[in-house]
Amino acid sequence: MNGISIYSGAGGLDIGFRKAGFDIKWANDFNKYACESYAKNIGDHIRCGDINNYLEEIKELKNVDIVIGGPPCQGFSVAGKMDPNDPRSKHVWTFTDVVEMLNPKAFVMENVKALGTLSKWEPLRKSLLERFRELGYSTNYVVLNATEFDVPQGRERVFFIGFKGNSKLIPDLKKMMEPYKKMAPTVRETLSVLDKAGTGNNTGVCKAKITLTPNPVLRKSPFAGMLFNGMGRPIRLDGYSNTLPASMGGNKTPIIDDKELYENQSGWVQEYHSKIMNGSKPSEFKEAPERLRRLTVEECALIQTFPFDYEFCGSQSSKFCQIGNAVPPNLAKHIGKMVMDCLVNEVIENMIINLPYQLEMEVNG
Repeated sequence: MNGISIYSGAGGLDIGFRKAGFDIKWANDFNKYACESYAKNIGDHIRCGDINNYLEEIKELKNVDIVIGGPPCQGFSVAGKMDPNDPRSKHVWTFTDVVEMLNPKAFVMENVKALGTLSKWEPLRKSLLERFRELGYSTNYVVLNATEFDVPQGRERVFFIGFKGNSKLIPDLKKMMEPYKKMAPTVRETLSVLDKAGTGNNTGVCKAKITLTPNPVLRKSPFAGMLFNGMGRPIRLDGYSNTLPASMGGNKTPIIDDKELYENQSGWVQEYHSKIMNGSKPSEFKEAPERLRRLTVEECALIQTFPFDYEFCGSQSSKFCQIGNAVPPNLAKHIGKMVMDCLVNEVIENMIINLPYQLEMEVNG
């Protein structure tokens, strides 16, 4: 089946959907370096620039079975101002316009979790669902956690998914995704294919210093709260990482313990956290032990489940940004498989709950 990708970034969604069997024939993104990365690794069908400049070209595309994309999310993110008038928020409507132009069999639109959960965005959610239904799609949205789909990262995102057909029916997307779940490997297992940071196949070292804060914010978990200055949190090697942000490259880059990773020693962060929780005085403002460092570009890419040989273009900060902005390819692959199976086997109506529109929030829990 043929598809197009918009707001493609470095191609996280595209890699996954290609693995699920879709042939992505056309793609677009605004970021120059993301487009260069896409072209180098996926294909030269990427168009670089403002999508509004390509709408006429999009109209001429034929036999498009699926439209996928992740419109800019900064306007909806709790990490930003959540401004409804943020120009970047309007791109979700451009996505609906492209669906109207091409009338595909299905679509998948990704965005930040907040768009799918916060009451602030409930009017927008309802408007989007109504718009897709007006276009003839049986549609709903679902929030998925990447760790349940073979990604070693606690990354939650919302997906609006629609199938051409009876627009009065509401897909139970949570139920539809259940058969496609796959437990993720740990961060330690994921990084085991890499050489030591700064050597061999692991050279994208982040040089941002790590300093301890004299006023830590404590949580039960040593991997939450704030033990260091900056937003970079320590990585749980024998579990999953927190969400990798697009703002990585400086002091927002997650922290890893080399001796815990390479020498299997007990974690310094866990021991330090335990001492403070038991009444010890926090450290003065100073640099953390040398055994602690920031994640490398290559480590972040693997935690996001980009292919091992994927080559990112641009500056190091741009590479970190491309990785953090992406949909994890493994998560995309499992969504793609579900959509493909529904389209090929025509089983969509067996997985749908017929409910009035006002109950769609209940469908999503």
